[in-house]
Formats: sequence, C-alpha cells, structure tokens
Amino acid sequence: MFGIVSDLSRWAIPIVLLLVPLIAAARKVNVFETFVEGAEAGFATAIKTIPYLVAMLVAVSVFRASGALDYMVVLFSPVLSAIGMPAEVLPHAIMRPLSGGAALGIATDVVKTNGPDSFIGRLVSTMQGSSDTTFYVLTLYFGSVGISRYRYSIFSGLTADFTTLIASIYVCHKVFGS
Repeated sequence: MFGIVSDLSRWAIPIVLLLVPLIAAARKVNVFETFVEGAEAGFATAIKTIPYLVAMLVAVSVFRASGALDYMVVLFSPVLSAIGMPAEVLPHAIMRPLSGGAALGIATDVVKTNGPDSFIGRLVSTMQGSSDTTFYVLTLYFGSVGISRYRYSIFSGLTADFTTLIASIYVCHKVFGS
C-alpha cells in the first residue's frame, strides 16, 4: 500500500504541470499570455518586498554580531535548566521567530557539535520543524501586501512560537529522555 502511494506521489507534480496547461487550453485560455502576466505581477511583488527583506536580514545580522545572543544564553541559563532546556538550544529558540535561515544554521551547528541522535540534536530538530518565522512572515509577507497594523499577529505568532518551544521540550523529554 505504502509503495503504491509513494510511486503515485512521485508523479504528482509532473501530472499537475501537464494538466494545468491542457485544461487551460481546453477552456480557450491563452496559456502563455496568462503566464507572462502572472510572472510580471510576481516580479513586481518581489521588487516591493526587497526593502523589507533587507531590513530583516540586517537586523538579524546586527543581533548576532553584537553578542546580544550570546549574552542572553548566559543570562537565561539558570532558568532554562529549571525547565529542562539545554542552554545550547536557546540561540535557536531566539532566532527561529526571526529568520528561518539563521535558525537552520544554528540548528546545523548544534547537530554537528552534539550529534543528530543526542537529546540536544533531537530537541533542536523538533523545534526547527514545529515553529515558524513570525517576524519574517510579518515583515516580508505583511509588508508586501501593505498591512501596517499587525499588533495582534505579533502576539499570536510569538505565543505559537513559545507554545511550540515548550511542547518540543516536553515531547523530547517524554519520547527521548534526557
């Protein structure tokens, strides 16, 4: 059963890429013109989002380069050990809401240092897969469509990030032990 699903899923994207133009042509839609219009709109959106993306990347770089991230690890280390979170994971927990790329880099370093089968490696991997880049979404996506009042979105996103952090710690302790 699983083999059949695996074989079919391999063909899902090529089938969609074949069916969409065929259906559009059957409905008398000019596929090429519609594609070019969509590409033009996508390019305009990309140009509009560049300032937001640059601002976010600069802010993340300044935060990491200033040493503030390392200082926070030292400051919060006693609290973290009380809740069962290794201090080595805090940089990932802080960076994940800011930047997926930076968080992935930190997660990669943690896994290289501690090993993928270590508790810390499994915890950071669980955190990486169960949270989102809240501020990245707000700056890039909300900025690109012109949403300027997103106060409740920040609260909701950070609450979700904190919840996934606590859930990741709990699940990893229950499943993998410490």
